[in-house]
Amino acid sequence: MSPKILEIESRKLVGKCLTTTLSFDDTAVLWKEFMSRHKEIKNRIGSSFYSIQVYPFGFNPEEFTRETKFERWAAVEVESYEEVPEGMQTKTLAGGLYAVFKHVGPVKKFVETSNYIYGSWLPQTKYKLDDRAHFELLGENYYGPEHPDSEEEIWLPVQLK
Repeated sequence: MSPKILEIESRKLVGKCLTTTLSFDDTAVLWKEFMSRHKEIKNRIGSSFYSIQVYPFGFNPEEFTRETKFERWAAVEVESYEEVPEGMQTKTLAGGLYAVFKHVGPVKKFVETSNYIYGSWLPQTKYKLDDRAHFELLGENYYGPEHPDSEEEIWLPVQLK
C-alpha cells in the first residue's frame, strides 16, 4: 500500500467539532448531527466529506493512548465562510505535503491500515509527521462505516526528515 505524495493549498471547511478521546468515542453522534444539517451549508465545493483529527502539538503515534484528547471534525469544503449555519464552526485546513493512502473496507479494519501507516510505512520513509490536521476524505465510493467495499482516502500531513 504505497501512498501518493501530494502538495495542496489550504482549504476552507465548515462543519461540527468536538473534543474527544478513543475511550469515549462519540464519532457516530458527531456525524449524525452533522449529516442532519450539512445541506444548510452554502458555497460548498464538491460532494466529499472530511473527517478531521487535530492532535496535540508534537503528536507522536507511539505516545497516543485511548485517553489522549484530540479534536474530531465532520465537515465539507466551502468557497467562503459567508453564511455559516448557526451552531457550526469554520476550520482552515492548512496546505502542505500529505501522504495519501486508500483504505477499503469497514471502519473496524481501519486499525490495520493505521498500524501499517504508522508502524511500517512512516518509519521506513524519508518523511516524518507534520503538526497539521490529519483527515480522511469520504468521496463517491464511501458507502458508510460498515460497508465492506467502502473507500476513503487517508491524508497524513508529512514533511521531509
